[in-house]
Amino acid sequence: MPPRGAALLTDPLLNKGTAFTERERDALGLRGLLPPRIFTLEEQASRSLAAVHRKPDALEKYIYLTNLQNRNEVLFYRVVMDHIEEMVPLIYTPTVGQACLEYGAIYRRPRGLFLTLRDKGRIAEVLRHWPVQGIRLIVVTDGERILGLGDLGALGMGIPVGKLSLYTACAGVHPSYTLPITIDVGTDNQDLLDGPVYIGLRQKRARGEEYDAFIEEFVEAVATVFPKALLQWEDFGNTNAFRLLGAYQQRLPSFNDDIQGTAAVALAGVMAALRVTGGTLADQKLLFLGAGEAGTGIADLYVAAATSAGMGEAEARARCWFVDSKGLVVQSRTDLAHHKLPYAHAHEYLPSLAEAVAALKPTALIGVSGMPQTFTQPIVEQMASLNQRPIVFALSNPTSKAECTAEQAYAWSDGRAIFASGSPFAEVEFKGRRHVPGQGNNIYIFPGVGLGVLASESREVTDAMFLAAARTLADMVDPADLDLGRVYPALTRIREVSLRIATAVAANAHDSGLARASRPEDLAQDIRARMFEPVYREYA
Repeated sequence: MPPRGAALLTDPLLNKGTAFTERERDALGLRGLLPPRIFTLEEQASRSLAAVHRKPDALEKYIYLTNLQNRNEVLFYRVVMDHIEEMVPLIYTPTVGQACLEYGAIYRRPRGLFLTLRDKGRIAEVLRHWPVQGIRLIVVTDGERILGLGDLGALGMGIPVGKLSLYTACAGVHPSYTLPITIDVGTDNQDLLDGPVYIGLRQKRARGEEYDAFIEEFVEAVATVFPKALLQWEDFGNTNAFRLLGAYQQRLPSFNDDIQGTAAVALAGVMAALRVTGGTLADQKLLFLGAGEAGTGIADLYVAAATSAGMGEAEARARCWFVDSKGLVVQSRTDLAHHKLPYAHAHEYLPSLAEAVAALKPTALIGVSGMPQTFTQPIVEQMASLNQRPIVFALSNPTSKAECTAEQAYAWSDGRAIFASGSPFAEVEFKGRRHVPGQGNNIYIFPGVGLGVLASESREVTDAMFLAAARTLADMVDPADLDLGRVYPALTRIREVSLRIATAVAANAHDSGLARASRPEDLAQDIRARMFEPVYREYA
């Protein structure tokens, strides 16, 4: 039986608010605690949507939706799922970026766990403070590289909260399985440290042995307290992101969405674009602006896809080129981080993106730099002169960080660019033709991957699973999408996409011997039956 009376109304997973029936109100001690009129879930959802529409700006809508989630999760997910294209930009990118910047000021109620350096030696104890013990999915950040906004420290909590909301809305992972965690080891953002509403530790960011020891204790505690949990690393700085993924991805089921999820969604977009441009993966030359987690992750997955199709690894790597903040990544440079070295080719050094485009003649230009307006008109025009249908992906988030806008890409390429972005852009009319920009949002990948890993209880999350996810997503782009210029399915199909990806990932786990769960006769049907649906249960 659920709790009774006021306690029931404070539990967001059980609370139905004004939808409790007369019988339930008598049986559960709710008589008098609610207004007398009884509403259906559909009526509540309509009222909530109207309330969202009354809010004056995106941040206020985010705050309202967060409060709704904290009050009544079934109603929250009903609204989000029924209006997915409108709601995703409000509960995640681009609005979540502004929400993180304002997190200290808009903080209302705890959601998730904050683990700080003060908890060293007792992290397992703190994890056990979470009221639900059967946690299966954790998204964790240390706040060092929040979207394209940089080091936000403890304010980064908006990211794991938002990601886990998408797991439920897009892939049906039950909310009770999820746990957002922020690791607070300080921040190097002096404005935050000096500010009056910063909610985190007021100290510089810990690094080196102190940081590594804390992370090691955290991973051990997760494995002990939540032994069936999948761990998603999110928005860690470049140096730590690669190290942590390498150190822990085989010790417990874990992945880094910024590296692997971004890679899969971008590769899927390129694969879908090839149905318009013609040619194969082996024919492509990719030029990346930005050589961090996202860019090298995309290149690594491209190499995996190309080699699986018969290309040699060295030849596949030679198809991927990078421009970072100092220019073209080449062998003669002595300032390259370890993760850039596999893509440092023998070529003369070029200091700018424009020079690199002219010299290398890429078929695809992929922006993952966090540097807005760096795909300038001359650069896009050069791409259009080199390619009949240039692939231009401006993937940096939030919208304010995009390398160019959809309107710019279409106008500067005479309407010929195949464009995708990280955050949503509106449709564009150009020379009488309607263009619908594809949003290369990781939402198409990570919820399905996570669901497949949970269903199979895989011991590991492998690159082969992300390659399977990319291929599945690309296959789901239909001719009508491509006719509009969209290289991803409509977001309204996101649950179908997640189910297909989860099935492919679970099949990979079983085929590779990584699954701990027994294989059901019908994988897709088994996974579909596990997916959370936001409907009220009857209590009496």
